Amino acid sequence: MKKLIIASTSTIHGSGYLEYILPTLKTFFKLIDELLFIPYARPSGISYDEYTEVVSTAFKKIGIKVKGIHEFLDAHEAVKSAQAVFVGGGNTFVLVDELYNQKLITVLKEMILNGTPYFGTSAGSNICGLTMQNTNDMPIVYPQNYETLGVISFNINAHYLDPDLTSTHKGETRETRIKEFHKYNDIPVLGLREGSWLEIINNKITLKGELKARLFVQDKNPVEIEPGYKICF
Repeated sequence: MKKLIIASTSTIHGSGYLEYILPTLKTFFKLIDELLFIPYARPSGISYDEYTEVVSTAFKKIGIKVKGIHEFLDAHEAVKSAQAVFVGGGNTFVLVDELYNQKLITVLKEMILNGTPYFGTSAGSNICGLTMQNTNDMPIVYPQNYETLGVISFNINAHYLDPDLTSTHKGETRETRIKEFHKYNDIPVLGLREGSWLEIINNKITLKGELKARLFVQDKNPVEIEPGYKICF
């Protein structure tokens, strides 16, 4: 049975790291006392040790110990023996590249499908979809494949932004870029706004948080999804 929390972001405005979602995580991980953290996305290029320390400080507040995957001699065994896994945000290209380098895509997917709880934020949420093609990140490295975990049947666009009608910026909106994607791909895309997350229990996918999400399907008008809505594909 799948058990996942897929969050748009780790930090919302005016809040500390993971602070807004810690009450949810305390319940989600209620049977867990140690978490495996995968720091490969390296936000702002920080080291694995630095990133793991940030995560450890946050999870300590809910009584969970954190150990980084880089601290293990065998990354595969670390995943297979983990009580739960958290993949943090940063650059999705960097994350996916390293997951392929370490040959962890398949073992991570098997772990999730076998019921090990999984938590992802930003890049760690992007990889739950069929591909990483709806990330907002710059391609600073070149992964061998855009295919990701595929534990949900659509893609995630984390940090989804609505057009600012008062802005003088004339670049593409997030909606425009997703529509461009749908000229060449038929994978549905869910735009997750900041502070929103998906709770997945087996095949039941529920939007959580206070904001709506925006669902894009090829050749259809975008639809606003209300919090509490069960997403089905």
